[in-house]
Amino acid sequence: MSVKVYSTNACPFCVMVKDWLKDKKVVFEEFNVGVDQQKAQEMIDKSGQMGVPVIDISGNIIIGFDKPKLEKILKEKGLLK
Repeated sequence: MSVKVYSTNACPFCVMVKDWLKDKKVVFEEFNVGVDQQKAQEMIDKSGQMGVPVIDISGNIIIGFDKPKLEKILKEKGLLK
């Protein structure tokens, strides 16, 4: 089970989603697409989006800090109680 967060340093919603995941004790990998072009392209290929944050929960793509959708998918995957 993997959670990946594609973000940039200048994005306030990226900070919010990462803080929320940490608060919920969800382990995730973070990729700064502002400096990593390969991960930026991977994010675009997965989501069709250039905006951040993009969250990939085992192939389920969430664009933006969509808390209800995050909670639903994380619970379905057994990553959130």
